[in-house]
Amino acid sequence: MASVFSVSGLELAKWYHWAKQEAIAAEISPSEVDWLLQAVTSLDSLSLRLGLFKERWQIPLEYSLSELTQLWQRRVKQRVPLQYLVGITPWRRFSLKVSPDVLIPRPETELMIDFAVNAAKQSPNPDLIFGHWVDLGTGSGAIALGLGDSFPEATIHAVDTSSKALTIAQENAVKEGFSSRINFYQGSWWSPLQQLKGQVSAIVSNPPYIPTALLSQLQPEVKEHEPILALDGGNEGLEAINHLIDTSPDYLVSGGIFLVEMMAGQGEQVKRLLEASGHYQSIQILPDLAGIGRFAIAYRC
Repeated sequence: MASVFSVSGLELAKWYHWAKQEAIAAEISPSEVDWLLQAVTSLDSLSLRLGLFKERWQIPLEYSLSELTQLWQRRVKQRVPLQYLVGITPWRRFSLKVSPDVLIPRPETELMIDFAVNAAKQSPNPDLIFGHWVDLGTGSGAIALGLGDSFPEATIHAVDTSSKALTIAQENAVKEGFSSRINFYQGSWWSPLQQLKGQVSAIVSNPPYIPTALLSQLQPEVKEHEPILALDGGNEGLEAINHLIDTSPDYLVSGGIFLVEMMAGQGEQVKRLLEASGHYQSIQILPDLAGIGRFAIAYRC
């Protein structure tokens, strides 16, 4: 963090109290104030919670206090997600660059990497960890980075239809030291990866899965600021997932992993689609952090 401003602990404490009150009035979690200050200062959650910083003469800040106030007012009044305001978000062990050109990676999606690791261990094909792992609809590059981190001997491929998203994903790969491990492609789903037919160890994807009719009901933070392309799953929300179920068998090796994220309530339908394909076995719906079925996993027959 490049700190070019500083304030006294008392000044920051006063701002902190004001921002929390603004959050409560706007029905935004006050914990977001802590998140913001941790992103723009060197303070940790304990110092903030216990108010230990009040005694300090000087606290370095990435923004002036007036700029910080403007940022927070954009959060409260325009409902801009904090991650876009500061341009970064924590995800697994990474600090990822984000902008309105990419979906903000969620904590739930972190689970996909753990599921992928477990699935590779349980696959009848022990060579999966050395093969080609594919993240379709990579966005910020989060899943591709997570796969590269967990499968150091694999080759990672990341695809997105948006050139702006790919630019951010590539910047994240460079920043986190994975630029030589991840291959990036612009295109729709599998289309740039024709050369990998029959050779892929796993596809791990967080595709758009929200039914078009529900988009208008989303929180303003999502519907007004995150890319609709990454949210709109078509009439029933299953357009992209159905396409991936249909096309992935051409690319996966026998025993290869199919792993996608979906919306709560779509599990049974996605399971039926996988079963109807006839190309998958050991189909499971896995729970998110709240115990709700949000992920479908299967192996290529």
